[in-house]
Amino acid sequence: MDTLSARWARLEPFAQVFGPGDDRPRPAVLLFHGCGGLRDHLPLYAQAAVAAGWRAVIVDSYAPRGWSRMFALGAVCSGVALRGWERAGDVLATIEGVSRRADVDASRLALAGWSHGGWSIMEAMSADPVPRGAMGVVDAERCDLSGIKAAYLCYPYVGIAAPNRMRPWRHCPRILAVTARRDHLTTVSNAERVNAMIRSCGAEVESWIAEGTHSFDEPMNAPPMRHDPELTRQALDRFRRLLEDTAPAVTA
Repeated sequence: MDTLSARWARLEPFAQVFGPGDDRPRPAVLLFHGCGGLRDHLPLYAQAAVAAGWRAVIVDSYAPRGWSRMFALGAVCSGVALRGWERAGDVLATIEGVSRRADVDASRLALAGWSHGGWSIMEAMSADPVPRGAMGVVDAERCDLSGIKAAYLCYPYVGIAAPNRMRPWRHCPRILAVTARRDHLTTVSNAERVNAMIRSCGAEVESWIAEGTHSFDEPMNAPPMRHDPELTRQALDRFRRLLEDTAPAVTA
């Protein structure tokens, strides 16, 4: 079982870093893909973050484990492997690792997760870090969450396989929660119950009900999921504004 440092050492070679071409400490958003792995829409969000004056780090949870997309679709999307509370260790390790970068302002970080990635973020924010092995790492309690100022949860998985979805968060940043009206993995009412629980912990939670399907912003059509370019544009705009409102751009 990894330490936070060891987990980041495995993830870092496969992480994609986007940002202005300077070494100034800037706010950074950490992006976690859905169960299908890295897809073409995540760089669009990274570019939106750069336009807001932020750095962005896209984390690949599969390449360090030697997993292909086909394996992930069969094992992770079915819930057989790497459930959200296990992948939460990737979230904590990335926070720990990126916070040490000289070009990142560790006091102004944001998290962004799509589907399984959102589930993993929610586990990282709510799980007890003290037991050895919590979230798949031996020293989860070492991760300082105080720099996390915002989270973007895009159609996060909050179904029956996420039994901790109603567990109160131990760190409560500002939240933009995106729910797809026609999501086949959750009802709107279930997602809103989860959002209300997070709000009751003291977080500012903005809820957006997008009139589309699960993965509406991913450029593919795999029924019941359907890509919606206009909703994607709106999601990117909301994501950018969340970052701008959380930490104004650093100017030269």
